Amino acid sequence: MKTIFFSILIIAGFVFSLSAQSRETDSLKQLLRTQSEDSTRLNLLLELAFTYYFSKPDSCLTFAEEALSLARKLRRPTAQLEALNRAGESLRFLGDYPRSLKMQMEALELNRKMKDIIGEAKTLSFIGVTYTDFREYRVGIRYLRPAKELSRQSSDKIMETFALTGLGNAYDLLNMPDSALYFQRLALNTFSGLKHGPLRSLILMRFGNSFSSLGLRDSAMVYYHKALRNAIDVNDKVNDSKIQAKIAGLYESSGEYDSSLYYARQSVKNGQQSAQPLQVLEASNLLVKLFRQTKHADSAFFYLDVATRTADHLYGPQKVKELQLLMLEEQKRQQDAIREQERFKNRIKYISVLSAAGVLSMLAVILLINNRRKQKANNLLNQQKSKIEETLAALKSAQAQLIQSEKMASLGELTAGIAHEIQNPMNFVNNFSEVNKELLIEMKDEMEKGNMGNARALANDAIENQEKINHHGKRADAIIKGMLQHSRSGSGVKEPTDINALADEYLRLAYHGLRAKDKSFNALMETNFDETIGTVNIIPQDIGRAVLNLITNAFYAVSDKKKKQPEGQTSYQPTVTIITKRTGDKVLISVKDNGNGIPQKVIDKIFQPFFTTKPTGEGTGLGLSLSYDIINAHGGELSVTTREGEGSEFIIQLPAVLRQPPGIPPTFE
Repeated sequence: MKTIFFSILIIAGFVFSLSAQSRETDSLKQLLRTQSEDSTRLNLLLELAFTYYFSKPDSCLTFAEEALSLARKLRRPTAQLEALNRAGESLRFLGDYPRSLKMQMEALELNRKMKDIIGEAKTLSFIGVTYTDFREYRVGIRYLRPAKELSRQSSDKIMETFALTGLGNAYDLLNMPDSALYFQRLALNTFSGLKHGPLRSLILMRFGNSFSSLGLRDSAMVYYHKALRNAIDVNDKVNDSKIQAKIAGLYESSGEYDSSLYYARQSVKNGQQSAQPLQVLEASNLLVKLFRQTKHADSAFFYLDVATRTADHLYGPQKVKELQLLMLEEQKRQQDAIREQERFKNRIKYISVLSAAGVLSMLAVILLINNRRKQKANNLLNQQKSKIEETLAALKSAQAQLIQSEKMASLGELTAGIAHEIQNPMNFVNNFSEVNKELLIEMKDEMEKGNMGNARALANDAIENQEKINHHGKRADAIIKGMLQHSRSGSGVKEPTDINALADEYLRLAYHGLRAKDKSFNALMETNFDETIGTVNIIPQDIGRAVLNLITNAFYAVSDKKKKQPEGQTSYQPTVTIITKRTGDKVLISVKDNGNGIPQKVIDKIFQPFFTTKPTGEGTGLGLSLSYDIINAHGGELSVTTREGEGSEFIIQLPAVLRQPPGIPPTFE
C-alpha cells in the first residue's frame, strides 16, 4: 500500500507539466491547420511527430508518414530521413516490426548514399533494437555493434549511449547477465553529463534488468523505482509501461502478489493508452499467472485472451513471414551492392591496365630509341647487381652463423646450469652408495661372528643412507623434469605461467651456467617477488629465453666490472637483482645489475640486431634484439635505464588484464 500511495503522489505532482505540454501540442496543431506553405508545414509535421514520440506512438506515426510524403515531394532528403526514423520507431513501439524495419532499411540506404555517418549510426541502432524486440537478439547485436562504433567516431554521445544500452539489453535477453551489465556500465559512463529524459529512464530500467538477472533483487528494485520516477517526470509514456511490468515481475517473484497486481494492471493500462502491444503482452502474461495463483479464473481467462491476441499481433505467422521476406530483400540488396562494388573495382582495374599498357608502350619506344646509348650503363648495372647479390649472400650466411652461434651459446649456458644443478644430488647418491656397500660388508662380517647387535646397528645405518639416496635421487629427477619442462619445444600457445617461478628458475640456470665456464665467477643474487601476481597468460619458453638473455647480460656486466677493479680492492660486490611487480593491468619483471652501465651514446642502438658492446668474439649482438622481439610479440614493452659506472636496469612490461566480478551496484545521480 505504501508503494501505491507513493506512486499516486508522483503522478499528482506530474499533472501540471502534462497540462503545459498539452497546451504546446495544441498550439502546434493550430499552426498546422492554418499553414499552407509546404516547407513550413513539413517542419511543423516533424515537430509534432517528435512531440508525440515518447507519449503517443500512433499519433507520432500519423504525423511522420505525412511528413515523409511531403519531404519526398519537396526532395528534402534530410527531412525524409528524420521522418523515416520517426515512423520506423513508432511502428516498433506499436509492434509492427516488419514495417518498422522496412522504413529503417530505406533510411539506412539513404544515409549511405548521403555519406551521413551520424544518420547511419542512428538508423543502425534503430534496426538493431527492432530485431531485439522481435526476439532476433543476435541479428540485433550485428547491427548495434557497428552503430556503437560509428557513433563513437562521430562523437554522438546520445546515439552511442543508445547503442550501448541496446547491446546490454540484447545480452540480457540471451541470458548473459555479466555481458549485459558490462555494456550498461559503458552506457552509464557515456551518458554522464547528458540531458535526455527517456534515455535516462531506459538505462535505469536496464540496470535493474541486469541486477535482477544476477539475483540482486534489492539493487534491481532500487533502479526500477528510479527509472519510474524519471519516466513520470519527463512524460515518458514509452518506458513507464515497461518499467511497471518489470516491477510487477519482481514483486511476483518474491510472493508480494498485491503489489505485483497493482503494477501489472498499471502496465497494461499505460501500454494500451500509448499503443504499445509488447508491454501489454508482458504485463498480461504476468496477470494471467497472478490470477491463476490467487484462484481468480475469470480474470485469468480475460488476460489470457488479451495476451493471446497481442502475441498473435506481434509474432503471428503473417508477421514472421513479412519479416523473412524483408530479410531476404535486405540480403539481396546487400549482395547487389557487393556486386556493384566488384563491377566498379573491375572497371578501375581495366582502366588501370589500359593506362599501364599505354605508359609501357611509351616507355618501350623511349627505351628502344635510347637502347644503344644505355647498353654500357646496363652492363655496368648488371656487374654491380652481381656484386650486390654476392655481398647479400655472404651477409645472409654470416647472419645465419651468428644466429646459430647465439643459439649454441644459450644452449651451452643452459646445459652448464643443468649439469651443475644435477651434480650435487648425483654426488650424494654416489657417495652414499659407496658407504652403503662398506656398511653391508661390515654387517656381513658381524653376522658371521654372531654379533647381531652390531649387525642391526649397521643395518639401521644402511637404511638411513638408503633413504638419503632415495631423497637425492628424487631431487635429481625433479630437477630433470623441471628442466625438460622449461626446455621442451614450445607450441607457440600461451598458457597460464607463474612469473615468479620462471624468473627464479632462469636466474639459477644463468648463474650456474656462468659458474661452469668460469669457476672464479661469483655474484650476489637478490630477488624481490610480488606474491600477488599469480599466473600470467604467456608462452613460457619464449619469455624464459628473453629473461635468460637479460640475466646473462647482467652477470656479464658485473663480472666485467669486477675484473677491472684495481688489484687488492675488495669493496665492490657484484650484485644482480630480480624484481617482479604488478601495477594496474601490467606485470613488471626487472633485471638490475651494479655493473659499469651502458654508454649514453649507444643507448639507442642496443636493441638493434648485431649491435653489441662486448669485445669481438664474446657476443653476437642478437640477445637483446631477440628479447625485444619476443616481448613485443606478447604485446609488452622492453625498456632500459642506465647510469655509466653505476649499473643498468632492464624492465619487461607484460599485459595482465583482470576480469572484475560484479560488485556493488553503481550509483546513478
